[in-house]
Amino acid sequence: MSRFLSNIQAGRLEWIGLRPERQAPMRVVEQALAIADRGLQGDRRAVGSKGAARQITIISDEFIQSIAENLGREFISPDLLRRNLVVSGLKLNALHYQYIQIGDAVFQLTAKCHPCSRMDSTLGEGGLAAMLGYGGMCANIIESGKIQCGDTVLYLPPGTYQDRQMILC
Repeated sequence: MSRFLSNIQAGRLEWIGLRPERQAPMRVVEQALAIADRGLQGDRRAVGSKGAARQITIISDEFIQSIAENLGREFISPDLLRRNLVVSGLKLNALHYQYIQIGDAVFQLTAKCHPCSRMDSTLGEGGLAAMLGYGGMCANIIESGKIQCGDTVLYLPPGTYQDRQMILC
């Protein structure tokens, strides 16, 4: 798959949300510290088990627009979807198992992030169905670093991240 990704264009980080507790309101921030093998500082996942499979969640602005259209709405606030990061201009689902860099941090996209059953109560009847295929991706934080809204989101082709690690050693 990665051999077809050489022309992936860079995206942009548009929004950052932290979930301080399970089912607590999202806290919207302009910047955050991504902690390797943990999560975003201030997010409940960062205090969980080290190396958990779902350290952060990422959704594209384009997916949010599709969800809104599926529900007959003009806009859906990102905090309702409970994802940590919103990016734009990036073919997110094409990057399954690939590495990306946002700000100073490096992430590996690990799995599709399926919507939970609460989306019907949050978005209204049909909310879960509207999100199917548009839930975004789960990711692990490979390298710690600061991220902030407006940062470029770069696809790191195979070997790029690994080569950079060898140079740093």
